Amino acid sequence: MTDMAGKTCIVTGASAGIGSATAVGLARRGASLALVGRDSARLEKVAAECAAAGSPAVGTYGADFASLDQVRSLAVSLLDDLPRIDVLINNAALVLQHRELSEDGYEKVFAVNHLAPYLLTRLLLDRLVTSAPSRIVNVASDAHTFGPMEPDDYMSTRAFKPMKVYGRSKLANILFTVELAERLKDTEVVVNCLHPGFVSTSLARDNKIGALFLKLARPFIKSPADGAQTTLQLACGPVSTRGKYYSDGKVHATKDYAKDPAMAARLWDDSARLVGLE
Repeated sequence: MTDMAGKTCIVTGASAGIGSATAVGLARRGASLALVGRDSARLEKVAAECAAAGSPAVGTYGADFASLDQVRSLAVSLLDDLPRIDVLINNAALVLQHRELSEDGYEKVFAVNHLAPYLLTRLLLDRLVTSAPSRIVNVASDAHTFGPMEPDDYMSTRAFKPMKVYGRSKLANILFTVELAERLKDTEVVVNCLHPGFVSTSLARDNKIGALFLKLARPFIKSPADGAQTTLQLACGPVSTRGKYYSDGKVHATKDYAKDPAMAARLWDDSARLVGLE
């Protein structure tokens, strides 16, 4: 993969799992890093690992993606501290067993997994364009196959089935990638998304059933380091695609509803309204 010396990369959800493995992988390639997470103690530990792995500069940024105000403050801090942004990796995500609301009154899984990275990306977009050639990598999931988007009920008010709600949030990541790539087609900002595989992470720590399943299945699933490989490929390897969905290092087919341009455009506009952007 490409040497990342002189490049600055942002990784969200960097305090554990695939995010921390991605950060260490970038550090080994010489990248400067901005690590974002909720748990400051874990984040500092990952930062130390990245410094030891070869990163020349590592900054940590605490932010809870269940608060859009914290996402806005995060963007201000990143723009103040980083004169250039070469790679933005939207990795932070969660699964919940029961329906909860974010600080802004939105269903929390949709808010954290889609609205927060949508807002952060848009707030950082001008810097990414001026830093080009640059990349945006959205960590999605094959869970998008659980069902199509329900644009009249983004907040899952009619029914809350944990994995279906999670799947719709990951479908939103793919549709966001499709629309963002179209909007950036005349720039040197390359946008793609991926399925990391079935990975042993802390993603299901708030979902008792999911956590139990992961515990039982752990001997048969990928490590976070293995799960980070496609993310790293899209962040710093040779990539000739835009707006595509990857799995195991290759472009992978999605459901037709995951590449519907009309739904992608509607989701963009609806998300802008929900986060207070034009």
